[in-house]
Amino acid sequence: MNVKRFLFSSARRTECAPSEVATSTALVSREPLDSAPALSGSSFSFEQLRPFPHPIWQPHLAVYWLLELAFGVLSLFALLAFLAAIPLVNFIALGYLLEAEGRVARTGKLRNAMPLLALAPKLGGIVAGTWFWLWTVRFVADAASDARLMAPGTRTAAAWQIGSRLFSLLVAIHLLLAIARGGRLGLFFWPTPLSARWLWKRFRQGNYLNEAGQAIREFIRALRLRHHFWLGVRGFFLAFAWLFIPTALFSALRDTSKPGQIVLTMIGGALLIVVLTWVPFLQAHFAAQNRWRAMFELQTIRQLYRRAPVVMSLSIVVMFALSLPLYLFKVAALPKDVYWLVTPIFIASIYPAKILIGWAYFQAVQRKQPASAIFRWGFSLLLMPVIGFYVFVLFFTPTIGAAGRAVLFQHHGILLPWPY
Repeated sequence: MNVKRFLFSSARRTECAPSEVATSTALVSREPLDSAPALSGSSFSFEQLRPFPHPIWQPHLAVYWLLELAFGVLSLFALLAFLAAIPLVNFIALGYLLEAEGRVARTGKLRNAMPLLALAPKLGGIVAGTWFWLWTVRFVADAASDARLMAPGTRTAAAWQIGSRLFSLLVAIHLLLAIARGGRLGLFFWPTPLSARWLWKRFRQGNYLNEAGQAIREFIRALRLRHHFWLGVRGFFLAFAWLFIPTALFSALRDTSKPGQIVLTMIGGALLIVVLTWVPFLQAHFAAQNRWRAMFELQTIRQLYRRAPVVMSLSIVVMFALSLPLYLFKVAALPKDVYWLVTPIFIASIYPAKILIGWAYFQAVQRKQPASAIFRWGFSLLLMPVIGFYVFVLFFTPTIGAAGRAVLFQHHGILLPWPY
């Protein structure tokens, strides 16, 4: 069956949300690519990233654009790392990774690899600005506490106490004004009287409360938390359905004196090599189509591999190369309150792998004819030993990991970006 025709007919059978054709591939997107709706006519609007200013005629604006982009990327990674450290909530992080992978798989454009990039600077600005001023309040409060301990009952201690409370009140007002103006990082260091003057003008216009309420609702809706959570839940359990039986057999060996356990482990390892070859692309197919049945359309992925064996094989190798070092963090069980110190490494390793898998999927869909048999069989034969080495190393992870044999079921590059 023609792959493009199959994908097109499959997408037409989907139920919900208007779809759009992505380039010339006949892939149909079930969700609009621009997930951040704009609120026109409002100072709270959060449109997509502004066009890059001319670096010669507007160098200062170009530098500011690059700084804002870098801050947005860092904020986005920090947000995903924070979500990945929380049980159950980490399904949102997985859902976002699958959303990014699906968008690249549908369009082939790397600029679609960060759907929430336009919102990230605001989130990061609010968090960073609030953290800075709360840290300052804590510093002043500690100084007031020291003054009370060193000179109790004196005017100096009383002055420090009054000054600390007054400073906390002013900081609270300043934070509210900065958030009211939009929450950009620079506004948290903008003079408070100017922000108060701006807010007073908006109140006099009589439309501030309506626009603020609408902007907050649009902002929360643009995050699409429910969509990402549900996408992550489905992507996890559908992939786990493929991985469970081979991994369970692979973890059967507990006594080397029992031949039956050795045979089961070898069978599980062989099955795991085969499954790990196809599941990443099945997951990309599911993310692009947003249909649970797409996760079991193995014949479609096999046809795609015949078209682009080079890019698909290399993307698989990169994914497992980035995933394997993550098992080193399983040597010791860290306290749960420091998980967020490790999850940024997981996000930084898994995110590029997801994007690369999605891009390879798109390249395969773009091809019209199968590659030559030399490339197909040659890269297939090279791919098996690479994944076999990954499975071989995976076999020894329970001996060094604090989680024991449970570590075999985690498969970070495919399942949750969860350190433990």
